[in-house]
Amino acid sequence: MRIYLACTVRGDRGAVAGLRELVHDLEAAGHIVLTKHLLGDNVETAEAALAERQVYERDIEWLEACDLLIADASGSSFGVGFEVGYVLGRSERTAQRVLLLYRADRRNAISRLIVGLTHPRCELIAYTDSANLVESVLRQVK
Repeated sequence: MRIYLACTVRGDRGAVAGLRELVHDLEAAGHIVLTKHLLGDNVETAEAALAERQVYERDIEWLEACDLLIADASGSSFGVGFEVGYVLGRSERTAQRVLLLYRADRRNAISRLIVGLTHPRCELIAYTDSANLVESVLRQVK
């Protein structure tokens, strides 16, 4: 399965350690994570080497090619919100799914629009720690 992992690059990156564990396990299970570079410590510098238009075009291409979007909304990010909306808005004809994650301890800091999401092609997952994150996502990825 081709997976687009969405997470904040410029916001709160407190979820990165758990997401790194998740990517490791997803790849060990044979999945391809198109955006694992976003979990690097120097991602801001690496992304700055590209023009904004290049980032947009690359990411849209990956969003259209993925089977599943896993999006962590624990850190505020307009980009993650855009990516989720883009995939869900097309999901009726593409059959793409979204796993929308957030750290349970940040529930009151997450947009109520996200926490209240009931789209039929989206599974909302609140997680408590890295182990809970990995377990919850792997249960949904088939």
